[in-house]
Amino acid sequence: MADDGTEKPEHRDELPEDLDVTAYVGPYVFPNITRRRIPGVMYAVLAVACLAGWVASRNGGLLAAALILGLVAAYHFAAAWNLEIDQTEALAVASRTVGFAVGHASAQLAWRGLRSRPVWRILLYSADEPPTMRGLVELDAVDGTVMGEYTEPNPEDWSAFGLGESAGQS
Repeated sequence: MADDGTEKPEHRDELPEDLDVTAYVGPYVFPNITRRRIPGVMYAVLAVACLAGWVASRNGGLLAAALILGLVAAYHFAAAWNLEIDQTEALAVASRTVGFAVGHASAQLAWRGLRSRPVWRILLYSADEPPTMRGLVELDAVDGTVMGEYTEPNPEDWSAFGLGESAGQS
């Protein structure tokens, strides 16, 4: 109760609109990695400001800050790869690569190397019920090159779900 005798509304947490799954309007599009250039520009502007401050004051800390911020800005530009292969195209390439009809699949974007080159890692299961095969495909997200693939019979036991004694049996 408030001091004036009225009921205070109860505070409730809620998700931001962009995370609310009940407002789903279509497929999710992974943001392009080129967005790294935005903070790169911010760091470069700060580096120039620090350099100007050093010229005016000869403060060594400003020079060090300008150098560090300049290096961070350069890294942001070097690591701002254009994501040429989106998750849908990556799944299509992975499906062609494994050699079996794909049912369930999951894609993850990872990064390789010092310049953080984007790579799709796609886990795929065969379309039969229960899945008898599974595969993992690693695909370069910049040029679409298949970097590696691994397939095997699915070793998972689905008997607890009434779907055969093992994944390999119907």
